[in-house]
Amino acid sequence: MNRNDLRRVDLNLLVVFETLMIEKNLTRASEKLFLGQPAVSASLARLRDLFDDPLLVRNGRVFEPTARALAILKELQPAMDTISSAISRARDFDPATSHDTFRIGLSDDAEFGLFPELLKHIRMEAPHVKVVVRRVNFLLISTMLVSGEISVGVSYTTDLPANAKRKKLREMRVKVLRGDSDPAALTLDDYCSRPHALVSFSGDLSGNIDNDLAKVGGSRQVMLAVPQFSGLRCILPGTEILASVPDYAAGALIQGCELRAEDPPFPIITSDLSMVWSEGTDNDPAERWLRSKIAEHMSEPSED
Repeated sequence: MNRNDLRRVDLNLLVVFETLMIEKNLTRASEKLFLGQPAVSASLARLRDLFDDPLLVRNGRVFEPTARALAILKELQPAMDTISSAISRARDFDPATSHDTFRIGLSDDAEFGLFPELLKHIRMEAPHVKVVVRRVNFLLISTMLVSGEISVGVSYTTDLPANAKRKKLREMRVKVLRGDSDPAALTLDDYCSRPHALVSFSGDLSGNIDNDLAKVGGSRQVMLAVPQFSGLRCILPGTEILASVPDYAAGALIQGCELRAEDPPFPIITSDLSMVWSEGTDNDPAERWLRSKIAEHMSEPSED
């Protein structure tokens, strides 16, 4: 196909194609694209004709992409990122007058402990923009970046798409929250003998801290898992329950309530809180401004 042949290709179809490959479901793809399911079905038929391949094949209640579809996706995504980036660079961005909508993915600890300060400064510089926050974790962030549900995410991260970029914001140092009245610092025996609450997106009753605790011959009894950090503020005061949380979440939690935070009585390996975004938005002036604000207000405080 030469460049003139591109005139007969509806580039909107490629956006539908990418979404279908990610979602593998007509209903979910329709919701992500803000299109009716009949329109997405019609686009799929046109895509099958364009590429001379079934692209998606039903397997029970789900669709599976063909080998040809996966090969096409691998070739198309970098090109679509390049097109998106080129179009983005062509527009100006003035935060004082912009009415853009930013879609940010945040882990619960980042949303609770760091986002309020970020939002305050966004509102000061860009009073007319809209901000949509989606909850992410290391399992969800890659998919949500690829699908376009978010343009930037802040979380602990592991594997990322090949076209994703990452910037470390800070180390996630751990503090122990307590709401009892005993003034003495916690010992390792205290930590192991008292009940613990855990903030868990998935409902698990263990975490990486348990591996570090095992290295010093200890173990803890997690008797409660909650989905959000904000719940600890009501649960811990006046009890013997402990909670081990990132230091920036601890700083927000102890404000205005009967909680205090102290260092754990054993070494804990820190993780990184990172900002990630796709290559397609790397040079977008609005997204670059947003990322600069995130880096400024969610990074490690300077020691000056």
